[in-house]
Amino acid sequence: MPMTLDIDLLRTFHAVVRLGQFRAAATQINRSPAAVSVHIQRLETVVGGKLFERDNQAVELTPLGQKLLASTAVLLKTHDKILGDLQADALTGHIKLGVPDEYAAHVIGDILPVFSALCPGVELEVSTAPSLKLKQQVERNRLHLALTVQPVRHDHPATSPIAITLPVWVSGSEVDLEPDEPVPLALHASHCPYRDAMTTALTAAGRRWKTILSSPSARAVEACVEAGLAVSLIDRSRITARMRQVSGLPPIGAHEVLIARAASTDALPAVDALATAISQHFKL
Repeated sequence: MPMTLDIDLLRTFHAVVRLGQFRAAATQINRSPAAVSVHIQRLETVVGGKLFERDNQAVELTPLGQKLLASTAVLLKTHDKILGDLQADALTGHIKLGVPDEYAAHVIGDILPVFSALCPGVELEVSTAPSLKLKQQVERNRLHLALTVQPVRHDHPATSPIAITLPVWVSGSEVDLEPDEPVPLALHASHCPYRDAMTTALTAAGRRWKTILSSPSARAVEACVEAGLAVSLIDRSRITARMRQVSGLPPIGAHEVLIARAASTDALPAVDALATAISQHFKL
């Protein structure tokens, strides 16, 4: 009997890749860590090799795992589209979605078109703001859903992170920081967790700093870094060819990307569908 790729196993695999941890993936897909391990083992049996290298902190894809990830992304998207076409015809409504500026291009360009094709009867209204403001707007029922970022809290772990990232310090490709000089910073908007993480870590380490740029625009922050004018904190996946990672600055802890949802939307299927689409297709 020929081997087949089980969609549930692939869903688990993609969740582990996206979150970088078996435990976090288990929380997101509502299974136990043991069940996630079993899923990965079964998938490794099917594909004939090891998919992850693991340590106590995170997982890293093997070459076979990288090949499976690239080969099955379209498969999962097609599977979800077929189900969506069959199930989503009756979904209607108006959803207000909030997204941090640094993720807006990805969400708007890659995820929302897929959702709109599946749910043409749902109207979307998108706004961008820093994470803390978005969270407050959700709590006040001014937004139905919002993508937010916060430091990972091990004492009170989030119930459903959709991604985990370890932000890194970056500078222009030819910039050297002088240890006795204030660190020039390109700061994200007020109420952005990365802004707070930068200034708090430097102050705690006794490093002086000065503001070169303060902007709500992620692209403006990146341009300032690329120009060699300042250093900043960004997701590792956002490092460009004109940037390099900076060593010698205080380490920053892991952050998690969450979907915040207004309590008033608990019985709204269209909001369920959008939250699922973002959770399944979001990538750092």
